[in-house]
Amino acid sequence: MPDFAWPWLFAALPLPWLLRHALRPLKPAQAMNLPQPGLSLVAAAVTRAPFAATLLLAFAWLCLVTAAARPQWLGPPEPQQRSGRATMLAVDLSGSMSLDDMELAGRNVTRFAAVEAIAGDFIDRRAGDELGLILFGSQAYLVTPLTYDLDAVRAQLHGAVVGLPGRETAIGDALAVAVKRLADMPEQARVVVLLTDGVNNAGSIAPREAARAAKAAGVRVYTIGIGATAMRVPDFFGSRVVNPSADLDVSMLTDIANQTGGRFFRATDSDELAQAYRAIDALEPVPQQGAALRPRYELFRWPLLASLVLFAIAALPRYLGRRSVA
Repeated sequence: MPDFAWPWLFAALPLPWLLRHALRPLKPAQAMNLPQPGLSLVAAAVTRAPFAATLLLAFAWLCLVTAAARPQWLGPPEPQQRSGRATMLAVDLSGSMSLDDMELAGRNVTRFAAVEAIAGDFIDRRAGDELGLILFGSQAYLVTPLTYDLDAVRAQLHGAVVGLPGRETAIGDALAVAVKRLADMPEQARVVVLLTDGVNNAGSIAPREAARAAKAAGVRVYTIGIGATAMRVPDFFGSRVVNPSADLDVSMLTDIANQTGGRFFRATDSDELAQAYRAIDALEPVPQQGAALRPRYELFRWPLLASLVLFAIAALPRYLGRRSVA
């Protein structure tokens, strides 16, 4: 049985009958007092219309009013994935994220390219979470506020440019921005995933100070340190092996995670990065179903089409009669 969004519009059904009686043709003696001669002539024409045409017009009006009342079909209940959790992704865009010491699908890629590729899968699996995105370098910026629109978060991450927020790394500021945005969420619903490849060397807030604020706000912080431990670079004698992640502050990232009830992950290649995201996904599971909702399907197009067809059929004899006279 269809439902109607605006059932009160059915009150307009008797309107043509009321107009027909209100605009009844006047007597010849009253012709000089016609306030609306056009409407009176229309009422007179309706009065003289054949019964079949009148019936068609009545059904056409009924269909038109039905379409205006917006008939809807309620679909079967569908469970909705809503975890009630809010997850903020804080991704480092400092200059060192352009180092190509990561391997993905058999070829060397930059650290950010690996993050961009693998974080997309993590974002897909967070259906049910509100997700937000913070990008940071010398400064931290909230790029995507908390939203259920995962496509928007993914698009913003794919459109990011290394070095745009600055070449340095403000880890403390990024964490502080995330904590501030999560403060209004319910308890046990606040999660931050912070990914960086360096040491805090910019910003106005120390990372451990931001971690204390996160702990006080009930925010769990999962930290990921990205970057290979060995990389061959050219030098005067040919090439040599260096540690491109020598500046990564593992102690600080571990301390932040431990203080807030999260966990630190070290990702030296794309496989370990994927494992880190899968581990976070397992530690913060999304419920398989939530409250059921019934989708609504709009049906107004069909009675609207029927009304147009009926009006056309009712007007056809009059149109053909005029052409035959002409």
